[in-house]
Amino acid sequence: MGIYYSTVDNITLTFSKVHKNGIFDEIDFRFERPNDKGGFDFAEGKLPNNMFYKTYGFSEDELLELEKYIRNNAFLIWEIANEAA
Repeated sequence: MGIYYSTVDNITLTFSKVHKNGIFDEIDFRFERPNDKGGFDFAEGKLPNNMFYKTYGFSEDELLELEKYIRNNAFLIWEIANEAA
């Protein structure tokens, strides 16, 4: 994605700079962790809606926790992404 934010429980969160989607500002984000198949589990989404649009390998319960994490950190992510723009 571009901007590293954190690694918690072997799950890394990265995100993009702020970009326009029509008239709205958005940030793409990606959670990622190595899996036992030699690849990665991932969950990709967008701020400000905090929803995932593409996932692989995470359970529903894990996705709920990741959604909570992104929601609780959204303010700081917006701050960092705006500075990087």
